[in-house]
Amino acid sequence: MKEPVSDLNGSRHVYRIAIVGSGPRGLAVLERIAAQLQSLPHRSRIDIYLIDSTEVGCGRIWRTDQDDLYRMNTVADEVTMFSGPADNGPVRPGAGPSLAEWWRSRDPRVGSNEYAPRKLYGRYMRFVLDTIRKTLPPAVSFEGVHDRVIDLCREAGVFHVRLEGGRMLQADSVVLATGHGLPRLKGAELALEDFAARKPGIQYIRNDSPAEMDLEGIPAETPTGVIGLGLSFYDVIFSLTEGRQGKFLEVAENEYSYQPSGHEPLIIAGSRSGLPLLARGRNQKRPDYSYQPTLFKAGEISKRSSGRPLDFRSEVAPWVFAEMHLVYFSTLVRGLAGASSESAFVKEVRERGASDPLVIRDAAKAFGVHAEPVDFFALARPFDGLSYASPEDFTQQVMAFIRRDLRHAEAGNRLDPLKAALDVLRDTRSEIRRLVDFSGLTAQSHANDFLGWFSPRSSLLSSGPPRKRVYQLLALLETGIVRIAGPGTRFGVRESTGRFTLGSPAVTGSDTELDVLIDARIPGTDLPLETSRLMVNLRDRGMLTEYVNRHGESSFRTGGVATTGAPFHPVGRDGSTPEGLHVIGIPTENARWFTFVGSGRPGPWNEFFNDADEIAKHILHRAG
Repeated sequence: MKEPVSDLNGSRHVYRIAIVGSGPRGLAVLERIAAQLQSLPHRSRIDIYLIDSTEVGCGRIWRTDQDDLYRMNTVADEVTMFSGPADNGPVRPGAGPSLAEWWRSRDPRVGSNEYAPRKLYGRYMRFVLDTIRKTLPPAVSFEGVHDRVIDLCREAGVFHVRLEGGRMLQADSVVLATGHGLPRLKGAELALEDFAARKPGIQYIRNDSPAEMDLEGIPAETPTGVIGLGLSFYDVIFSLTEGRQGKFLEVAENEYSYQPSGHEPLIIAGSRSGLPLLARGRNQKRPDYSYQPTLFKAGEISKRSSGRPLDFRSEVAPWVFAEMHLVYFSTLVRGLAGASSESAFVKEVRERGASDPLVIRDAAKAFGVHAEPVDFFALARPFDGLSYASPEDFTQQVMAFIRRDLRHAEAGNRLDPLKAALDVLRDTRSEIRRLVDFSGLTAQSHANDFLGWFSPRSSLLSSGPPRKRVYQLLALLETGIVRIAGPGTRFGVRESTGRFTLGSPAVTGSDTELDVLIDARIPGTDLPLETSRLMVNLRDRGMLTEYVNRHGESSFRTGGVATTGAPFHPVGRDGSTPEGLHVIGIPTENARWFTFVGSGRPGPWNEFFNDADEIAKHILHRAG
C-alpha cells in the first residue's frame, strides 16, 4: 500500500468517504469497506459518513416504522447483508447471520422459508450497521448523518457534499446509492394528474412505494382504480383491506374468507395482461443454492457473436427457453425414473447442445416422458385474443387460472416441472446481465425485445408474492371488494362527469367511473425527468449523463445514469469519469439490468456483493 498523504504540517491525511443512501446498496458498500479494513494495516485515518434522509441504516423502503402488512417477496433464508456466513468467530463484517438466522435468534418460532415483514428487514439492516460500527478499527471514525443531500460539487479534487440542513461535508470518495426516485410525469400519466388537479373530489395517487402513498384519505366504498397488477398492487389492496381492520379467516388449509370492516373502498385494478403476478413456488432449495445453466451460457453466446451487439429475441431468448425446457423435462424425468435417469438425460441434452425444445422433448421420450414443450410466455398473457361476456365471467376465469397456478406453486420449485422451469428466469439473471448490460444488445432489441417483451413477462412469471397473499387475493375477488378489469385495461377521464374511467375492451360491461386512481407501478429510472434536487443538480452540471445505447440504426435513451464498468464511475458530459465518484444500483437501471435486488444471498457472491466489493476496493486503494 502506498504511504498516507501528509498535509503541510506533516500530520497524516484524513481520507473521507461519503455514502449517500443507506439502503441495501449503500450498506453493502460500507460492509465491504469494513470487511477489507480488518485485514489491512491501519496507518491512515479514515472518516466515513453514511447519509440518509429517512432512516440511517436501512433507508426509506425498509424503514422500521412501516406497517407489518408489507412483506418481502424473497424467503428470509435467501437474504443476507453479510458478505460471508457466520463462522466460529464473532459476528463481524464478512461473517454474520442471514436474515432468517438473525430472525430465529430472536423468535425461535420462525420456521424455514418464511417471508419477513419489510420493517423487520430494516431492523436486521440496522443490526448489520451496528455490527460494522462496533468492529471498525480505531483509526476509522463513523458518523450516521440523518439529512438529505441536495448538491455535490468537486473543487481541487475534493467533493463538497451539501446537506438540506445547511451542513457541508467534504469527501475524497463519494458513493451515490440513492435508490428509487420519483420522476416527473409525462404523457398519459401527466394528463391524469392534471385532470385530478382541476376536478374537485377526485384523487390521483402515485409513489414509488405503497408504504409512502397517502391512502388514508380514500373514503369507504369509493370506486378506486389501480394501475398495474405487480407487487405494489398487492401492497395497495392489502393496505386498503387488511390495513383497514378487515380480517382474513383461514377456513381450511390454504383457503381464506374475508371479513370486511366496512371501511374498504371498491377496488378495480387492471394491466396489459389482466393477470396479477403469479405466486412463487414453495421453496425446496437450499439457501445457498446456485444454479449452473447447462445450455444457456453467456460466454458461448458472446463467442458466437464475436463481440457484436446481439438481437435478444433471436440470439438470446431461444437459449433461455431451452434452459427452461431442460429443467421442465428433467423434472419430469426425475419424477418418473429417479435422479440417476435425470442426470443421464441432462448429459444427453448437453451433448446435443441444441436450443430446439423439440430436440429436448425427443430426448426425454427415451426416459419414458411423453409431454410437449410449453409456451412459457403464453402463461403471462393467458387472456390475449379472448373476450368475456361480463365482469363476473372474467372474474371466474381469472380466479380459475390463479387456482391452477397455486396448485403448481404448492408442489414446489424443485418437484413441480412448471415452477422449476419458471425459476430458471430468476436463476439465470446473472447470465442475462452479462449479455445485455452496457449495450450488449442492439438499441432496437434492447428497447423492444428485452425491456418491452421479455422483462415484463419474466417478472410476472418469476417475481411474485408469497403464496399466502395470492390465496388472500382470491378471497378478496370472491367478496367483490377487489375486481380485475381485464386484459388491455384502459385508464382515462370523462370530462362530462369529472371522473376517471377504467375498462377492458375484452370484457363487456367492464367500463367503470372512478373517484380515485392509484398508479401502483414502480416508476422507471429516468434521469432527464428526475425530481431529486441532488440528481437534478448533478445532471444539469453535467456530472451525470443519461446512458444511450447507440448500436444499430437508431439509438435508445435508457433513462439510466451512464457509468463505466466496475467500480462504476459516472460518465460526465465532457466524457470525464471522476475516480472519486461512484454510482450504484437503481439510478443505473437500463444501462445495467435488474438493479432492484435489495439484498445479497448466502453462498457464492452475485452482482450485489461483487459490485459493492469493487467499489470498496477502489476506495481503499485510493485511501492508501
